[in-house]
Amino acid sequence: MTVKQLRAFLAVAQTLSFTQACERLHLSQPALSLAIKGLEESLGGKLLIRSTRSVRLTPEGESLLPLSKHLLAQWDNTEERLRQRFTLQLGRLSVAAMPAFACNLLPAALVKFRQQYPKINITVHDVINEEVMEMVRSRQVEMGIAFSTEGTGSLLFTPLFDDHFVAVVPATSVLNQATRLSWSTLLAHDFITLQRPSIIRRLLEQALRNQQMELPVAFESHQLSTVGRMVADGLGVSAVPSMCIGQMQALGARCIPLTAPGISCQVGIVTQQELSVAAHALRNVLLETVQAPSTPRD
Repeated sequence: MTVKQLRAFLAVAQTLSFTQACERLHLSQPALSLAIKGLEESLGGKLLIRSTRSVRLTPEGESLLPLSKHLLAQWDNTEERLRQRFTLQLGRLSVAAMPAFACNLLPAALVKFRQQYPKINITVHDVINEEVMEMVRSRQVEMGIAFSTEGTGSLLFTPLFDDHFVAVVPATSVLNQATRLSWSTLLAHDFITLQRPSIIRRLLEQALRNQQMELPVAFESHQLSTVGRMVADGLGVSAVPSMCIGQMQALGARCIPLTAPGISCQVGIVTQQELSVAAHALRNVLLETVQAPSTPRD
């Protein structure tokens, strides 16, 4: 049973006229008759009784009439919804992003996306870097934004920008007068950072270990906003990716470029091989919108 056959049957059943049904469907009489015959053969019996003067439904045809209306309405609705998805007039998209990106750079990209595609609804999961990868890998989300790691496997990683770490110090600290800071100077103060398994914490520890330096942690938190507030209130200093500069400054802390060593990592889009039309559109907006954060106090 095909959609074409059902449409032919419904047109004849509603008009009780092959001539009118042909006009409605823009079909020839032989094509319409062939569609009805094919439907009857596939179902195993007569649906219509046709004479030279009239057409009427058999009992089986009567029972098929409401079902055919329902099936064709569902088909038309499905067809229209898919057409709207392909033309970005309808849709839903799930994205996972590490909190540093979700809080600081993603909103501006979503504003631009929403302006272009107002009917696409987006769910954002702000989760740690490892969970971003896992959610994309398990197809819980179509797209992730994360730091580049060696564990991408079969996932595709599209670079957005290279981020670098900056020092975060209290506005009242003597360090706030410096235009640049070395790690040795920064680590002479109480250090505040994110708890493991944060990728930011791991990147810092690995880079400093390569320089035979240790990260002396005085305070830990799961949230960047808490780290920023602790620094702003004078509990110590920290280091965060430059994408977090605006967030740290809004909390009352100050950001200063770090040297010796300079620590950086690539930020990018993580996806499977195939993307929906909506996910592809968001990927393009991210590539067009997201820029490498500027360094304070050049």
